[in-house]
Amino acid sequence: MLILSRKVDEQIKIGDNITITIIEVRGEQVKIGVEAPKSVKVFREEVFKAIQKENKAAAVTDTGALNSISKLFS
Repeated sequence: MLILSRKVDEQIKIGDNITITIIEVRGEQVKIGVEAPKSVKVFREEVFKAIQKENKAAAVTDTGALNSISKLFS
């Protein structure tokens, strides 16, 4: 893991097209801005994990449904 120190209004570049800007630091909370192409999805970690969990649950449900359907045609 790369650890960088930045002050308010300073930036971090990731590749050619992603910029992280430190907007505000207040106590233990840091507010950041992310500039990235629309094709790059940016999520908070807890939201990303919830999406992954939902996708896995849907895949299991879809697989179960497909198995049930395939049994009908066997």
